[in-house]
Amino acid sequence: MPKKTSWLVPVSLVLVALSAFVYGVHYLIFRDAHSIFFYLLLDIAFLFLNVLVVIIFIERLLARRERQTVFQKLNMVIGTFFSEVGLELLKRFSARVANADGLKERLGVRPGWTRKDFQKATAAAKGFSYDLNIDPPSLLELKTFLSQKRDFLVRLLENPSLLEHDRFTDLLWAVFHLAEELSFREGDLEGLPEADHRHIMADAKRAYAHITIEWLAYTEHLKENYPFLFSLAARINPLGANPSAYINNP
Repeated sequence: MPKKTSWLVPVSLVLVALSAFVYGVHYLIFRDAHSIFFYLLLDIAFLFLNVLVVIIFIERLLARRERQTVFQKLNMVIGTFFSEVGLELLKRFSARVANADGLKERLGVRPGWTRKDFQKATAAAKGFSYDLNIDPPSLLELKTFLSQKRDFLVRLLENPSLLEHDRFTDLLWAVFHLAEELSFREGDLEGLPEADHRHIMADAKRAYAHITIEWLAYTEHLKENYPFLFSLAARINPLGANPSAYINNP
């Protein structure tokens, strides 16, 4: 601590000495002590307002920086989710959507996309019908996959940063609920009652819609802040026509 504040004392003494020197010169020239003390008191009175303005400004600045820090950490969490779970779910769901071509035409993220393009894609994702139909063997694979990721999903739900992002929290709950529904169905799911199948399809559609919208928001964030990460995300985008990590993919 002494090393950090060692410069403060001599600088303060120099500034006070300079102030006293200027006031002294003023008195020697004008011989008006009344004006000196009059304006000195005015300056001291105004000093409190200056301090108030500075405090408000600094508080706003620190709050903004804190929000930016939380936002950056949250997007790291979102990126981890897509790496571990989200992209795989998008692949599985997209392969079972009857009207997938219409979705891919609108959500095929490209390097040249602007904010307006992302807004149009998000609006299309929100208004899409998601005609999803997953057969029993694929449901069983989905059940196994989600059961393997259960601990990961639980850890994400425990992350306090998620309190700042309601949309992503809803996504996690939708995925977690789908995992729970499947976990309570035993066997190979071949004899699943029609009512149960419709119920699970509704849960899958909900999860699919949340993941799709969040994926668009996440890729837009990458484009604005991490172009090198966005390049890969746009190439492997499961919602695109020909997702591939290869740059020269035809």
